[in-house]
Amino acid sequence: MTSTTGTDLLSVDAGRLLDHLRRLAEIGKDPAGGITRPGFSPGASLANDFVAEIAHSRGLDARIDAGGNLLISHNAAPPARPALLLGSHLDTVVNGGWLDGAYGVLAAVEVLLTLTEHDTDLHTDVVVAAFANEEGALFPQPFWGSMVLAGMSCDLPAAPTDYHGNPLSAALQRAGGDLANLASAAWPPSVLAGYLELHIEQGPVLADEGAHIGVVDAIVGRTVLSIELLGVAAHAGTTPMRSRRDPLVAAADLTMFVHQLPDDGRTCQVATVGRIEVEPNSANTVPGRARLTVDLRATDPGRLDAADEAVRAYLHALDRRYGISHRCTLAVGSRPAVMSPNLRRAIRAAADDLGLRARDMNSGAGHDAQIMATVTPAAMIFVPSIGGVSHVPDENSHDQDLVAGAQVLLHTVHRLAAR
Repeated sequence: MTSTTGTDLLSVDAGRLLDHLRRLAEIGKDPAGGITRPGFSPGASLANDFVAEIAHSRGLDARIDAGGNLLISHNAAPPARPALLLGSHLDTVVNGGWLDGAYGVLAAVEVLLTLTEHDTDLHTDVVVAAFANEEGALFPQPFWGSMVLAGMSCDLPAAPTDYHGNPLSAALQRAGGDLANLASAAWPPSVLAGYLELHIEQGPVLADEGAHIGVVDAIVGRTVLSIELLGVAAHAGTTPMRSRRDPLVAAADLTMFVHQLPDDGRTCQVATVGRIEVEPNSANTVPGRARLTVDLRATDPGRLDAADEAVRAYLHALDRRYGISHRCTLAVGSRPAVMSPNLRRAIRAAADDLGLRARDMNSGAGHDAQIMATVTPAAMIFVPSIGGVSHVPDENSHDQDLVAGAQVLLHTVHRLAAR
């Protein structure tokens, strides 16, 4: 090992990082071209095993906690001093991309390997976390692992199941966790020095502006409404237009209202109707029922609440306009998370040191960092996404951007943790 206290000699092994990423992408390959590795599936366990083996081969400790999180550090004992946590997730959506989450975990491992190989003198322990079930693709409890580690297991279902009713307890046990002992996986805030998450942007902003690094200032809050519009099914040929109580027409009206909602600048930043189901879904029948989801996102909690209220008020107007009724329930709710100014300054300084152009930006997607921000200072680093796409097989980033992001993470950690 080469001992160092400065950053002049510190550089990640680019070839090793990219090799690890491409090898991990072989786990969970989907016939449709992407990667399917949902949380607590056999593929997710194989991904944990792959990353754990990288750690073990370099003399690091790797273990699974009761929540199913993979934790990598210099030794198996709990941190003797506040730990700087680096992480993301290894699970994917169905037929998703190869970099979402996985890049952040393997780059964090590469940073820990680099610090170890240079025998860097640190005043803070550095621990890598691969959080379990961030996506919630099979078991609908997203951010499961980070919530458990953050001591929020009381906010999770007592007897969680997957979408088919299968209990999580058995799948968690197979993954090395223990549902009955989740409290043991919680880290008190006093043992956390902070949390850093490196991630692909999953959008087009950095690439469009020619920026190398995104410094996230806030993660949006999210409100997802599950809406059911109830009308009267009728014959498409014999029912006069004036007599119809058509919930699908109302759903179309609501969709346009939601689409235009961000235009006023007073409510959410983005709004989406992402799913519509119609009954009886017959070519010659006026629908009797329509179900849809409305996804609202904003970095300001007041604007997020205003968007929620606007949609609910519009539903009552639709009842009167189309002679229907409705049910509206909150399916998902998360509050915006503001990132740590101190950590953001360290990220910007690291990017400047490396001659990389950085810009401040919001995250329109949810991340484990928003959970960790409730218990410790947290920050995120973004790198450009080719075409701005994610959660699809075409998800990709240029190699040089992936390496640059890992370099920024390394130099940020050094600024925060080195003596």
